[in-house]
Amino acid sequence: MKIEFVEILNFRKLKSCRVDFNEKETVFVGANNSGKTSAMDALILFLKDKTKFSTSDFTISNRRGINEIGKSWINESKDNPADLSLEKWQEYLPHLDVWIKVEENEIYYVSHIIPTLQWQSGLLGIRLRLEPENIEILFNHFHTLYKSSKEAIEKAKNPTKNEQFSLKLWPATMWDFLEKKLPGYFKIHAYILDPLKLKEPEGGHARPQIILSGSTPLDSDPFKDLIKIDIINAQRGFSGPNTPDNNIGNLSSQLGDYFKKHLNPSDQPNPSDIEALQSIEDAKISFDAKLKESFQSSLMELESLNYPGFGNPRITISSLINPIDGLDHPSAVQFDVSNKDDVSLDSPLRLPEKYNGLGYQNLISMVFKLIRFRDEWMQVGKISKIENRVFEPLHLVLIEEPEAHLHAQIQQVFIGKAYEVLRNHINLKKSKQFSTQLVVSTHSNHIAHEVDFVCLRYFRRKPAIKNGDVPTSIVVNLSKTFGTENDTTKFAIRYLKTTHCDLFFADAAILVEGPAERMLVPHFIRHNCPELAISYISLLEIGGSHAHRLRPLIEDLGLITLVITDIDSIDSNGKTAVLPEKNKGYKTGNDTLKSWLPVKENLDELLALNDESKESKDFPIRVAYQFPLNIKFQENEYEAIPYTFEDALAFENIALFKTIEGNGLIKKISNAIKMNTKSAGKDMFDALKNGKKAEFALELLFLKEPETLKVPKYIKDGLDWMNGKLKIKQEDFIAK
Repeated sequence: MKIEFVEILNFRKLKSCRVDFNEKETVFVGANNSGKTSAMDALILFLKDKTKFSTSDFTISNRRGINEIGKSWINESKDNPADLSLEKWQEYLPHLDVWIKVEENEIYYVSHIIPTLQWQSGLLGIRLRLEPENIEILFNHFHTLYKSSKEAIEKAKNPTKNEQFSLKLWPATMWDFLEKKLPGYFKIHAYILDPLKLKEPEGGHARPQIILSGSTPLDSDPFKDLIKIDIINAQRGFSGPNTPDNNIGNLSSQLGDYFKKHLNPSDQPNPSDIEALQSIEDAKISFDAKLKESFQSSLMELESLNYPGFGNPRITISSLINPIDGLDHPSAVQFDVSNKDDVSLDSPLRLPEKYNGLGYQNLISMVFKLIRFRDEWMQVGKISKIENRVFEPLHLVLIEEPEAHLHAQIQQVFIGKAYEVLRNHINLKKSKQFSTQLVVSTHSNHIAHEVDFVCLRYFRRKPAIKNGDVPTSIVVNLSKTFGTENDTTKFAIRYLKTTHCDLFFADAAILVEGPAERMLVPHFIRHNCPELAISYISLLEIGGSHAHRLRPLIEDLGLITLVITDIDSIDSNGKTAVLPEKNKGYKTGNDTLKSWLPVKENLDELLALNDESKESKDFPIRVAYQFPLNIKFQENEYEAIPYTFEDALAFENIALFKTIEGNGLIKKISNAIKMNTKSAGKDMFDALKNGKKAEFALELLFLKEPETLKVPKYIKDGLDWMNGKLKIKQEDFIAK
């Protein structure tokens, strides 16, 4: 049994989306404010913390529709009675549709939620919807309170002064009413869905089936005894040595809880517990004798005051030694910093848990919680003796942002081992009877890098479309991007595995040709594009011959992307690199320009294109390559067409390169510029054939301050385009 997918509707910025679950691990990735936390909170609230909803959990654009319902109730009359049906509310209510895949041999688990007697196996759907528990009661209370507030204002008016009050007493609207009263009137109800009416998403948006009016909700939790749900929240409450002692140390309390449920020898003791209990009893007798001796002088003072005297009970001191109390303190967990083989110490070198790093506290805490979740599920230890316990066939574990306080390597180790820990039990390692699904939300590119990319679900922000809407998000199933075994997919996986995965968390991406651009473009942004400098931009060195291989991924992510590449002119035979010139029948050897943008091979056509033709019509993607420049040599103006980044940079900074005294490629380019002739372009082209471009960029940074460099025009135009796109994207508010 597995959760195949969930559909989330009307929950915060997740207006309508489907989230596919992987068989084992599912990892939520995406830029900040893309909806990852909203999706995780939806799972937590609908499946676990069902009483903690607030109006902030509604998609905010639905506020207007909810207020319209309130207005219709206020204006009701005999001729226009209030509509108290649930249909009016349906399109505004937050809900979670959970679709489970059930095998034939598992049908007995789900007999209480099968849709029809004809259903044999496959998908089962349950809708969990936050809705008015009793609409008539909601209507009466809202209507009464609204009328009362309105009457109070009317009574306060003084007719002789013709007063007008702008004051609005609570509740001014239905939304105003629900902000205070939602928990008292709304409740989660569960409905069985029809698998035959299931529709595939359209444009990334889920298309849920309609619950017919008069449908009766289930009278119990449909997932009780079916899914065990455990959660590790983002806020885990760790403390350092200077943090005030507001509560018991996290690890200590966890170990105490685990001891109570699984290890406590006092709870239904078995033969192996008797020895421990006898030791506790011996300690109690010895301690009581010591207490009696210690308190004897104090008790004698009481006797001098004639207590207990006649008829009063005598005072006796008796201790209670409870195994649990031994772990119920902040220093129950300590870290031993001494050499384990050193037995000469009078006392061990140990520190309380708060003196260990927050990262290790987080790691140990999370792993121990996973162990506890698993052992509770498999009923390890004392918990197995509780009557009427059932083994749920599915264990769903939700972890929010596990990367807190962890450095990169530990993040990767944790995500690589978490699922393994959850399955480390004799009944789980090989058995298919019980299933475990782990869902993780993260901001860490190291975690994304470590998992199989088919496990990733990318939360993609979508702008508001019409007036009154708000920006929303859809979820891209990257298993459909990376799930094929073609050459493009293999390249993308290998490339991202050898570089980094911050592409999944960026606001925009820049793909550059080579090492020189990779080193200098960040300087161009920092010193010339201050607005871009504060954006989250992923810079990838990919090369013109391979950038197009990331096209499926870039387009699926919907990421604002600038591809900075070279025109790479070749002769008409398509074999030899040549200096770019017009009207020669030359071509480009750049696969990105030929097959992605702008899908042209003829050099003259490429050089004549305007800016709009370098941008995709369907995606926020633009290509930037060299184009003709007007330059001056000895007061004469020439048209020069750069071949690559290095000569374009030189043409843009002629005065600067005349003064440079460097070595290698930078010296050759400088000498070509100093000749002050039209042949400078040809001389630089020849020098670039065997020049070391990375060395060129490093030496340039060593010799000149980056801010003194003028940005090549083709790159500057591309960066300006990206800046404009990001400005539009950052307008994340209600559409006007």
